[in-house]
Amino acid sequence: MLRAKITLVVVAAAALAMTLAAGLSYRGVSDLVAEQFDHALEDRAVTVVTLLGVSRTPPARPGTTEQVVSAEGAVRPLDPGRAALPVPESTLGVARTGRGSAREDITVGGAEYGVLTVPLPGGGAVMVAQHYAGAERIDHAFLWRVPWTTVAATALSALLSWLALDRILLPVRRLARVTRDITATQDLTTALPPAGRDEIGQLTRSFASMLGALGRSRAQQQRLVQDASHELRTPLTSVRGSAELLQRGRGRLAPEDEEQILVTLVTEAAALDTLVRELVDLATDRSTEEDPAEVDLPTAAEEAAHRCRQRTGRSVTVTVCGPVAVRARPRAVQRCVDNLLSNALKFSPGDSAVTVHVEGTRLSVRDHGPGIAPDERGAVFDRFYRGPRTQAVPGSGLGLAIVHDLVTADGGTVFATAAPGGGAEVGLRLPAHGPAACSPAR
Repeated sequence: MLRAKITLVVVAAAALAMTLAAGLSYRGVSDLVAEQFDHALEDRAVTVVTLLGVSRTPPARPGTTEQVVSAEGAVRPLDPGRAALPVPESTLGVARTGRGSAREDITVGGAEYGVLTVPLPGGGAVMVAQHYAGAERIDHAFLWRVPWTTVAATALSALLSWLALDRILLPVRRLARVTRDITATQDLTTALPPAGRDEIGQLTRSFASMLGALGRSRAQQQRLVQDASHELRTPLTSVRGSAELLQRGRGRLAPEDEEQILVTLVTEAAALDTLVRELVDLATDRSTEEDPAEVDLPTAAEEAAHRCRQRTGRSVTVTVCGPVAVRARPRAVQRCVDNLLSNALKFSPGDSAVTVHVEGTRLSVRDHGPGIAPDERGAVFDRFYRGPRTQAVPGSGLGLAIVHDLVTADGGTVFATAAPGGGAEVGLRLPAHGPAACSPAR
């Protein structure tokens, strides 16, 4: 559960931060208490020396013991009711020399004292000892309060994190619920929750874009299946009818009739083979596996024209002016030029020439056929489209659709216009990757 995991991370971070802060604070407090303890010893020593200088006995203070040490080491407690303190060597040195001071820790009766020795003006020294009980009490109180404070603060941070994450993760839960519904119903039109400007909003918009792409892909697949079933029905019906006619009239048909039926079978089978191959190419688009590269359009046009001349024996001319290198998939460009040439040869008279013209990043193929009406120039790139004047021409209506899909996948555009003097001019434009430089026509 994401909410619980994030809460655990927040609580662990908070507990670690508070533990570190408590440790540093304890160290600072300990140093401060020790410093104040030493200041208290120094203040008490000054007070005792001052009072002894005016022949007065300092008043007793709880937890504190004072005594005077002579240069010979004799000890005189200032509070007769208290036992004498042991005299360290450092204290004797101050008493004998009358200079400097000595700071020691001693233990008397199981109790630890901090001792400060300072010289007296008339000779000797005074020892001021203070019990560590007060400092230890502060230290223990701090140590007891730190764990409870840390636990309480950690619990509070866990509660606040849990409540805050409930609100923060609400859009994620909504998005997850909607995606579960989409998975269960397969309804790609289901509306997603409103998207904000944060990362969750970006995720929602990405899901919306993905669903839109899936919806368009599904619609295109359905349309392709519907169109393909419609287009396949005609050649299949013709093949089946011709085959049934041969079966019923076996041995009774005239040789010329039988020959005509066989020609029809071969023609329709070839058309069916072409249609199925183009459908497979259109549905799979194997050229998408190819990486874009720099393509020289004049070279691609010359190679396609050469293949077309060898295959059909028709006249194909290539002219070039200002070629510009383009970035596209090389095999996809070759397929597009081949399809444009096949389309032009299909609608041109057998004795007419077809011209391929390359200018900059624009490649066009001009034919001398019946032309394309203005209201049909955009529809010729639709799948299975057959214009009123081209219904009798063999073909599947997929060649220009394949060109459209391949070119737009590389960021280019396609066009179809009327050619001067009759015929049509169909071509493509691809993104440029270099300055134009005019060259003579080929």
